[in-house]
Amino acid sequence: MIRLVTRRRMRELTDHAHQARTRAQEVQGQADVAYAAHLRAQAALTERAVSAESDAAILREHVGELHEALTRVRAEASRLEGRSLMLLLCFGEPHSIHLTREDAYAYAATQGAPVNAWVTTAEVQTERVPWRCVPFTYDPATTGFRSVLAPAVRAVGGAG
Repeated sequence: MIRLVTRRRMRELTDHAHQARTRAQEVQGQADVAYAAHLRAQAALTERAVSAESDAAILREHVGELHEALTRVRAEASRLEGRSLMLLLCFGEPHSIHLTREDAYAYAATQGAPVNAWVTTAEVQTERVPWRCVPFTYDPATTGFRSVLAPAVRAVGGAG
């Protein structure tokens, strides 16, 4: 079959082909921009995932260390149950904790306290005493320490 094409028809076909190429280039440019944005987003997400995995590993390590420390503290607390410790006060403010009264006296001496200047609490006001020792004991009921010298506290209003 033979088909005759006029110049006008040839020009129209050429124009359509040119428009199609231009449109294809525009679409390809948009696709390239979208693909580049996708690659950047993927790289950013990958970086965040790697960072999160690293942070999680560090946190797991810290949790392990804290668990180990808590286990040791609990073991030490149960070992101290019923045993007194000495709270060293300086002018009525807590200063340090020691295993024995002698340890507290020796430490206070290194801080400048006179060796034989220790007095009982009843002799002078607490705030005016440079150094004072108060015995404390571990109390598992309160999961903490309480003063051996303090009287037992009863619930107010019949509660408890």
